[in-house]
Amino acid sequence: MNTPNNRTTPSNIPIKTHYGADDRPTDGNLAAPGEYPFTRGIYPDMYRGRLWTMRQYAGFGSAEESNRRYRYLMDNGTTGLSVAFDLPTQIGYDSDDPMAEGEVGKTGVAIDSIADMEVLFRDIPLDRVSTSMTINATAFVLLALYVAVGKRQGLAPAVLSGTVQNDILKEYIARGTHIYPAKPSLRLITDIFAYCDRELPKFNTISISGYHIREAGASAVQELAFTLCNAICYTQAALDAGLKIDQFAPRLSFFFNGHSNFFEEVAKFRAARRIWAKIVKERFRAEHPRSMMLRFHTQTGGSTLTAQQVENNVARVAFQALAAVLGGTQSLHTNGMDEALGLPTEHAARVALRTQQIIAQETGVTDTADPLAGSYFVEALTDEFEARVMDYIERVDEMGGSIEAIESGFFQKEIRSTAYETQIAIDRRERIVVGVNDYVQEEAVEPEIFRVDDAIRESQVARLTALKARRDGQAAHEALEEIRRSARGTENMMPAVVEAVERNVTLGEIAHALREEWGTYRE
Repeated sequence: MNTPNNRTTPSNIPIKTHYGADDRPTDGNLAAPGEYPFTRGIYPDMYRGRLWTMRQYAGFGSAEESNRRYRYLMDNGTTGLSVAFDLPTQIGYDSDDPMAEGEVGKTGVAIDSIADMEVLFRDIPLDRVSTSMTINATAFVLLALYVAVGKRQGLAPAVLSGTVQNDILKEYIARGTHIYPAKPSLRLITDIFAYCDRELPKFNTISISGYHIREAGASAVQELAFTLCNAICYTQAALDAGLKIDQFAPRLSFFFNGHSNFFEEVAKFRAARRIWAKIVKERFRAEHPRSMMLRFHTQTGGSTLTAQQVENNVARVAFQALAAVLGGTQSLHTNGMDEALGLPTEHAARVALRTQQIIAQETGVTDTADPLAGSYFVEALTDEFEARVMDYIERVDEMGGSIEAIESGFFQKEIRSTAYETQIAIDRRERIVVGVNDYVQEEAVEPEIFRVDDAIRESQVARLTALKARRDGQAAHEALEEIRRSARGTENMMPAVVEAVERNVTLGEIAHALREEWGTYRE
């Protein structure tokens, strides 16, 4: 509990009344920006050389509707696309599957086949835009579709750039959109690593995500610790698959949450870089500095948004985004003020984007790298973060790693406990949420809410039916059989998946074939 004489961060790190020279680190952790261990940033000049990518997350309904939203955002200054997929797409069901009923196009765009993917990126030149795809269990299919659409635009895979989230472990921990057991899921991930090394050198092969861990109720320390535990697991899996650390580590990326406790968030981002640099160098023996650089995307905290007094969310998002920038993020999504109610309206999406642009152009925080460096408070918090995160990593190592920690329920129990304690603190008004448990007021005006038309499923099913009617059925069948054969063997599966989607095999057909080969994961 915070009292005037007893203050802590939301991660229960005690805060002293004041900080001084005794709190500054003296062990070389504050090398210049661009120098190991990268506490102060991965580039010497940071945003003086290039601003972060303003990558607004969007996708809903049909491919046509999402394409219009992407072009709207690009016209308003967004510098990277970030694709949200609907729930059936995330867990491997086509729109005509009974399991998809009521969910088509609701949490993101519905993608069943290459026909949908072509419409999604119509009039968007893939050689001139970086695309992030928030997809995990079916990441291998969406990446194959992206490659296939690029080819139809006349582009070689080598010119395509972007990120595929491809982080299945956090689905077992916090989010639940998994399909297969852990072992074959890790195989798909390392297959993507190897395939992109050969074919898509500009693509980030994974975005190891703490965002959803934090959304599930974790503290900032747990978010960072559990994310880095998963990163260690993926790295070891890639090494076990025969890849070299300096071969794939430079294309690993991370995805963190931005919450409202300003200095704690800045310290989290700075500690993340330092810890990962040391792990990659000391534990995995990387030699190339780029392998040690933690590059990350930030999204402001969805769970911090309130349905009460939605305009207050503009201020929350602004401070969260500013903390991410001062923490050295490489790309950023700012949430719409109305996202506690539903998908953002165009107005809310524009305000969110303008928030980033104001930070970039009006605040002066981009004029020098790591402007908070040397702050007694920030440096002390960064050190404390490192110590607490390393304690968690050592505990998970003793269990055998992330897979064992997931199977024992360790991560899940830790998150549930923190979420419960946070809610109790809010209920007791020990933690104030403006407009929710203090400064409450009656609201006479109902805000506009964006809604997706339920009829979207009909149009998706019609497109899917037409695709299956015109495709070469024998070629599609043979492509699916090749995927099954690959699943039983050990060769890289990505070439077979790319071939299948080019032959108009659907996402649901591919996912179902692998369900039959590998089974499904049950907690």
